[in-house]
Amino acid sequence: MERIARVRETSGARALLALKCFATWSVFDFMREYMDGTTSSSLNEVRLGHERFGKETHAYSVAYADYEIDEVVSHADKIIFNSISQLERYADNAAGIVRGLRLNPQVSSSSFDLADPARPFSRLGELDLSRVEAVMDRISGFMIHNNCENSDFSLFDRMLGQIEERFAPLLRKAEWVSLGGGIHFTGDDYPIDQFAERLKRFAGEYGVQVYLEPGEASITKSTTLEVTVVDTLFNGKNLAIVDSSIEAHMLDLLIYRESAKVAPNRGPHRYMICGKSCLAGDIFGEFDFEHELKVGDRISFQDAAGYTMVKKNWFNGVRMPSIAIRELDGSIRTVREFDYADYEQSLS
Repeated sequence: MERIARVRETSGARALLALKCFATWSVFDFMREYMDGTTSSSLNEVRLGHERFGKETHAYSVAYADYEIDEVVSHADKIIFNSISQLERYADNAAGIVRGLRLNPQVSSSSFDLADPARPFSRLGELDLSRVEAVMDRISGFMIHNNCENSDFSLFDRMLGQIEERFAPLLRKAEWVSLGGGIHFTGDDYPIDQFAERLKRFAGEYGVQVYLEPGEASITKSTTLEVTVVDTLFNGKNLAIVDSSIEAHMLDLLIYRESAKVAPNRGPHRYMICGKSCLAGDIFGEFDFEHELKVGDRISFQDAAGYTMVKKNWFNGVRMPSIAIRELDGSIRTVREFDYADYEQSLS
């Protein structure tokens, strides 16, 4: 939060929490002191941002429906349309708030085709300058989201330069530009002063208010998933089964075929840590431990906030992890526990 505040202060950019990544509203009172508001991807998210976070509330969706647009507008200060057709359909509904349009620069930092907004035939944003020029009287700014887990400032700088080359005529007519999320500027080795200077220069060149939409950058290393070993066995490798599941609780590990993080991850005893669901590939990864694992041992999966609680589900009816907050004084406060009634009521 302090790094986000530093960027805001030195660059003039505003920072909006990306609720699609992290929407645990029990800590919004703390985050609110360091950020300017929220940005959303759906009616539910824009309402949550408005009611639970407050401050600036940006609404974006790949596509709004007729039955939800008026409620979306009622919760938002600014609405960003994904396409010109959506803008034309709902511009009058949103006449009372600030309107914008998403641009697709056809370049991104994503190493996963699944998450690449600039992939071939992408539906995410407009790319025809002449068509956008024709609707400039109905919008005042743009959202451009093309960074994905990008911790390389030089790559960010280079891609921003490409955006300027492509969209300069539009940028000069805008009042604000959101550069989206996926920029890991809160990392320990990130050149934060260079980043802030680049944002300030961009804002000055085009006379725009710059917005950032940090998701993981706002909660990196803030959270652990605490699990307990419930069984151990050997099947060519040492296996330990825990009372959790990647498909239920850390779905991105399954989607992107990645491993969880364990620290310090060293020692002579190597184990494959497995979830307790019936999915054969329910595996958190292989890690090294100082001692042999036994039933009842606790394992802490690190950096577990981003895209976890917003995606958790009731697959196999596996018990949902409780949500607890460690206060600045070190005390721990449990804010939510889940039981059978939550499982039952989520189904019918």
